[in-house]
Amino acid sequence: MILKNKIHLVLATLLFVMVSCKAQNISKTKKSAKLEHPSLILTKSGVEKIKANLGSVPLFDRTLATVQAEVDAEILNGIEVPIPKDFSGGYTHERHKKNFLIIQKAGVLYQILDDEKYAKYVKDMLFQYAKIYPTLPVHPQTRSYARGKLFWQCLNDSNWLVYTSQAYDCVYNYLTEKERNYLEKDLFRPFAKFISVDNPQFYNRVHNHSTWGNVAVGMIALVMDDSKLLETALHGLKKDNIDPNAKDNDGGFIKKKGQKVGFLANLEEPFSPDGYYTEGPYYQRYAMYPFLVFAEALQNVKPELKIFEYKNGVLLKSINTLLNLTDTEGNFFPLNDGQKGMSYFSRELVSAVDIGYYYGGNQTDLLSIAKDQGEVLLDDTGLAVAIGIRDGLETPFVKKSINLTDGKNGDEGGVAILRAPGSKEDLTLVMKYSAHGLSHGHFDKLSFSYYEGGHEVLQDYGMSRYVNIQQKGGGNYLKENTTWAKQTIAHNTVIQNETSHFKGDFETGSSYHSEKYLFDVSNPKVQVISATESNAYPGTTLHRTQAIIKQDGFENPYLLDIVKINSETENQYDLPFYYFGQIMSTNFKYNVPEVLKPLGSKNGYQHLWNTGEGKSDSGNAKLSWFNKERFYTVTSVVSNEDELIFTRIGAKDPDFNLRNDPGFMIRKKNTKDTYFVNLVESHGHYDPVVEIATNAFSSVKNLKIAYSDEAYVAIQIETNSNDNLFLFSLKDSSNTSKHQIKIDNKTYEWIGAYKLTEINK
Repeated sequence: MILKNKIHLVLATLLFVMVSCKAQNISKTKKSAKLEHPSLILTKSGVEKIKANLGSVPLFDRTLATVQAEVDAEILNGIEVPIPKDFSGGYTHERHKKNFLIIQKAGVLYQILDDEKYAKYVKDMLFQYAKIYPTLPVHPQTRSYARGKLFWQCLNDSNWLVYTSQAYDCVYNYLTEKERNYLEKDLFRPFAKFISVDNPQFYNRVHNHSTWGNVAVGMIALVMDDSKLLETALHGLKKDNIDPNAKDNDGGFIKKKGQKVGFLANLEEPFSPDGYYTEGPYYQRYAMYPFLVFAEALQNVKPELKIFEYKNGVLLKSINTLLNLTDTEGNFFPLNDGQKGMSYFSRELVSAVDIGYYYGGNQTDLLSIAKDQGEVLLDDTGLAVAIGIRDGLETPFVKKSINLTDGKNGDEGGVAILRAPGSKEDLTLVMKYSAHGLSHGHFDKLSFSYYEGGHEVLQDYGMSRYVNIQQKGGGNYLKENTTWAKQTIAHNTVIQNETSHFKGDFETGSSYHSEKYLFDVSNPKVQVISATESNAYPGTTLHRTQAIIKQDGFENPYLLDIVKINSETENQYDLPFYYFGQIMSTNFKYNVPEVLKPLGSKNGYQHLWNTGEGKSDSGNAKLSWFNKERFYTVTSVVSNEDELIFTRIGAKDPDFNLRNDPGFMIRKKNTKDTYFVNLVESHGHYDPVVEIATNAFSSVKNLKIAYSDEAYVAIQIETNSNDNLFLFSLKDSSNTSKHQIKIDNKTYEWIGAYKLTEINK
């Protein structure tokens, strides 16, 4: 009996030990399961698939060969890790930038080609950075609100860590544990701490800057399998001690009281449900790389987060939105701060298109963009795109007329794009009635730009900056970005009393947005966008309606532009149009001054030369100009008292930082309630070889306001062949409402907010 009990006791003890050991093993597995490497943008299975397809996927193979040649050349040149001293565009800045781009590519090549020279190159460069980083002070250039160490601002330091994390992931298993511990102790952890804990004013905010910072910390956290650091990336620092009145270099407030921060907040706040990024397409393009590359890494390492489903899949949706924010040549519309010429051929959009195709359900029209780009990512997503192109799966990416809401919930105005086919190239109208756009926003409610094909007919100036050109302010924003580019007068919209919208105050401007009144593109012959603004000038309401109309008697669809102004007081109103090219003719007389003087003294007016003034006594002012072998005419309804002013940008600009672009302005003085009505035509052609001009004259014989009251306006458009009325309801935009007005004893009835009707003569 005693022996039996002893046997039971031994068995029970063994069972307890076995269960305990199993529980401990399970616990150990959950706590520190070995993370596979690579796992961020490349996966083990993905690498095997890439290797299996080498030599059979032309676009991928060409990209691989190009990248290999580039990296091999850098390996031959040797590694340079200079002590930082320069602004963007300077030697040390560009060297460190090139280093992080090359090291990421070298890591990928190591995985795909199994050639240790690439892993050694990555290792040697990382060790050089690990050697100098603990000794580096903050960058000697003091301009930034958050100075980096390798670069003049933490933003570029974060760029470095986002790319370098991928390289580290690719060579992780090549390095010994001792080497990894050294790199993490002396380089990666101090680096992550510096851009986050040591710079909360940079890290803990909602802005493209902090997105890069959050992603940098998040990417290295994933490689090091550090859950606490990852939490910091996703949700920001819990404590930051940021001064609530602190501003960045662009004058934007760094953080609102109680504002959520971190990667998820940056995904939630700036994107509208339509995928429009409130800072504008230029900075949406810049931010798309960290947003998407981190999302790809999270999908690979933390699929339970379902990051591509966050906010109803807004990240994937934003790719299509951004592609729609381009002209026919793929250049982004320069809304807010934006450098002209930036396009979907940028490396950020190559990543966006590939990731969007791979994770977005194989959207075949993205393949046509990728084919135009001519390169792919050297990862799972790029391989999928290259295979799709090889197999002929691409379909055209068709840009249509679209209205994109702004604001977290899509209720803070927006941007409307109207597109119509022309006789030679598509015509595109971009009307901005959005929220301010954070610190990169401009003071230009109800502004617009107009395109024919890939060139501007009426331009948005964009930003005043020569990015990475050292001679111009170290490649940074110039003072003229504040004194000119952000000011309302730099845009094609109404300025009251030579004062910018919201008096040019960032905090006030950020509190308001314009309101959509109507967007209707159901009829391809008459496409309409209409919006109102009642806060830019207290006591004044602006209501702008623009329509692209295809009508007999015109070679191309024309733009009809109507601005209704109601104010409690009398004011001066200016409406400029910034065109390109050479003036051909006017229908009014004007005087040209012998000595040029600035048009004003502040709010951007100090940068405009007054190059001529005139008036019209015919009821219309007509200006025709020539550009890109095409003729353009703007016909405007004016009174005898309206001033017609020719301008040119560049006054009070001793460093020649501004482009000397021409403009034409209509000025109404001492006016309370009024209208601006304009019609813009694209017509004709000049062939410099045969020296023949065709259709060089406007088709508009007369333009006038046939009727107006508080509720309605009717614009009469007379040509040599017909006479039409554009009828518009200013108080009721319902699609089902019936309207009736009487003009010259004739009653006009219609359903909906607007109607274009021919007048029976």
